[in-house]
Order: sequence, then structure tokens, then C-alpha cells
Amino acid sequence: MAHRMAVTLALMSSLLVAVAAITNVMVPSAFVVSNPSRGFVLGVNHGVSDTRQTNVGSSIFMGSVVASMMAATGFVVAGVSRRAITRSQRCVVKVTHTEQPDDAEAFAMRTVSTMASAVLLAGSLPDNASAYPIFAQQNYKDPREATGKLACANCHLASKQIDVRLPHEVLPDTIFKTYIDIPCKYEKRKQPLADGNKGPLNVGAIAVMPEGWKLAPKDRLPKPIKKEMKGLAWAPYSKEHPEIVVAGPVPGSKYSRMTLPVLVPDPSKDKNNPFGKYSFFYGGNRGRGQVYPEGNNSNNNQYFANAAGTVTAIDGLKVTIQKADGSSSVVECGAGAGIVVEVGEVVKNGEPITTNPNVGGFGQEEKELVLQDMNRLYAYCAIGTSIFFSQLAFVLKKKQFEKVQLAEGF
Repeated sequence: MAHRMAVTLALMSSLLVAVAAITNVMVPSAFVVSNPSRGFVLGVNHGVSDTRQTNVGSSIFMGSVVASMMAATGFVVAGVSRRAITRSQRCVVKVTHTEQPDDAEAFAMRTVSTMASAVLLAGSLPDNASAYPIFAQQNYKDPREATGKLACANCHLASKQIDVRLPHEVLPDTIFKTYIDIPCKYEKRKQPLADGNKGPLNVGAIAVMPEGWKLAPKDRLPKPIKKEMKGLAWAPYSKEHPEIVVAGPVPGSKYSRMTLPVLVPDPSKDKNNPFGKYSFFYGGNRGRGQVYPEGNNSNNNQYFANAAGTVTAIDGLKVTIQKADGSSSVVECGAGAGIVVEVGEVVKNGEPITTNPNVGGFGQEEKELVLQDMNRLYAYCAIGTSIFFSQLAFVLKKKQFEKVQLAEGF
């Protein structure tokens, strides 16, 4: 009986594992490192402090791992129970049965109960690392508009500068580094989180490259570049646009400078990328946005009075303003807002009633790069060398002519 119960429990565990695995495959994930459908990703994933968008796929994956461990335990219990019954049947001497089968059955029941709790707990955990980039992925097939504006600026309204550095010329089938600096005082500045508490600033970046230019594969990265990346994860924006890569959000205190390794296409193999000049577009952001994709504002905003009048009540985050005609208007502030008005104070329409909590912003830059041909360099060197020797010959001939004139008395 105990053996059949243990086998049944093991099969239930295996069924939970299969359901969790199928759900993990079907649920889309934005930038999970272990998801091959999102393209090749370098490095590891990083968590951020925003609980608005959850990643169910990664959470169920955690649950499936726990369920796998519990399933293995169920099979072990089944094996132990089976060995105990076999020994009692083969033994010549009658052996009095102990409480071991009941203990095994109770242990198996506790195993399934613990496994179910673990799966539910893991499924409820939010994966915050994919909260920000998935907004742009779901709403914009191409993150760069015809005007050159990147989609990130639609939610991150404040403007902050970034500094992008890359080589002026590169050779075919090589890997070059791009540095994206997102400067900010990350140790001192804090931002409001979704629950109203203060938290550190996170950073993210996007690079829009020409078609055919891709993220450098991991097996071709030299160790110095891997060390500079510090485990930073870059991922393609989508399957249709592998030339567009994104990273983040990641802690700004560690990744204020992001290193992007890029693989240069070979014109001899890719006719769509001839030798010449190419344009690259980069964007970098620090902190949370002010607008969600649905159009509603986040709590990382400054709130203003919606009517002129007198503040009659402040109930938590609700500020009531009584107008001149006697009617009342209520302004509901976001979590963590710092209200600066008091009851009885007269305010004007559009006057700020809270502090501005936003300390971040988004910036973008455009850079140009030349895909150089070595034959051109050889030709340039040959022309330069020939011009040098020609000029040298003219100078020597002039000196010789001067000596002849001096010798003839001119």
C-alpha cells in the first residue's frame, strides 16, 4: 500500500513538473537569460525595485525546479518502500511489520504538500528584471521613430545627457567595444518605488545598429572584454531586429558605464553591408519613468492643483481644494508623494502641491563609424610613401643643382 501511494505521489510530482515546464515555455519573457527564444544573451540577469510588471515565466521556472527536486524525493520514497516490501516477502522468517510504511506514506504526503506550497510561492514571486524593457517591446515593433526619437523617451520624460564612445574605423569580422556612460550620483540620489518607498536608481540602455551588425557571440569575446562587462546582459530587441539590443534595468551604482561588444559584418559574405560609413543610435536612461504604456502616470511625478481655491483637507494622499463657488476638487497624489501645502493655504490652478521626486531621465546620441577595407589602407600607404619619396627626390635634386651653380661661379 505504501509503495502504491509513493508511486502515485511521485507521478503527481512529475505531472506538476510537466505543467510548470509547459507554462514556462508558453508564457513570453522579455529578457530572461535562460530563454533561448529571445536570442543570445550575454551575462546574467539583474533584479530591480519595481513590482508593477511581473515575469510569470521565470517564477514558474523556479517552481518547476523546486517541483523537480520534490519529484526526485517521491521516487526515492517509492524505492525505499518497494525495497522494504520485497525484503519482507523474500524473508523465510515471519517478520512483524513496523510503522515504516505509515511513516513513508506520511513523509510522502508531507512532500507533496510542501511541493505544492513551493510552486505556489514561486509562481507568485515577481521577476522585476524584465519590468521596464517589455513595455517598449510590447508596444513598438521598431523602437526608433522616423524623426529619430527613441521609444524610451515616451515614458521617461526628463532629459539627461549620456556619453557614447566607439572607434572611428573598424575592420571586417572583428569585435569592437562601445562605451555608454550614464552619469549620475547614484550613491546619493534615490527614487520613489511603486510602493512609495525610496530606492536606488537603475539604468538601462538601447543600441540601434544597421542591419547585419549584431551582438558579439560569447565564444568570441576575449577575457578583457568579459571583465569590463562585469556580467552585464545584452539581448536582441526582438527576433525581427537582432541588430537592436537592449540592457537593463540594472543597478546604476555598478553599471554607470556599460560595455557593448559588437561583431562587425564581413562585406565579402554579406553584400548588404559594403565598405563605408554607418550611423548608430544609442539611448541611456536612469530611474523610473513618468508614464506607463497605458497612458496613466506613475508615482514618479510632481502633482499640481487642478483648480484655484483653498486647501480644506489633506487625507493621506488626497488633497481637497474648495473653489470660489463652494464646490470641491480632489487631487489624488501617488504613493510616496511629498505634499508641500497645508490646510487653509490658498493655491492657484496649476500650482505644484508636491515636490518633484524624479531624479532620473533619458538621453540619446547618434554616432558614425566607418567599415574600412584593408586594401584601401594599403593603397593609402603606397600613395603616401610614393609622394614622400618624390618630394625627397625633388629636394635632393635642388641641393645638387645648387652645388653645381656654386662650383661654376654663379
